[in-house]
Amino acid sequence: MSVADMIAAELDDLHADETSPGMAAVALDLAKAIDASDAPTAKAVVADKLRPIMSDLRKLAPIGEEGDALDELTRKREARRRGA
Repeated sequence: MSVADMIAAELDDLHADETSPGMAAVALDLAKAIDASDAPTAKAVVADKLRPIMSDLRKLAPIGEEGDALDELTRKREARRRGA
């Protein structure tokens, strides 16, 4: 799987096209540049630019419906109470 494919998948998960379409487009272009290059130094430079953009996009992503560990504990507690 290419870097561009992995970044595109993460951008979809983050709903980045909805929250920050410009940054999402730049991130995808940078990922494609990594894939297109054979020079390790060039890849490192582009990856260094891509990292903070992806970090910002993760911060801007809407909160998912999957929940967190606290939500899981709450569900287990409610299940125990129903069973008792």
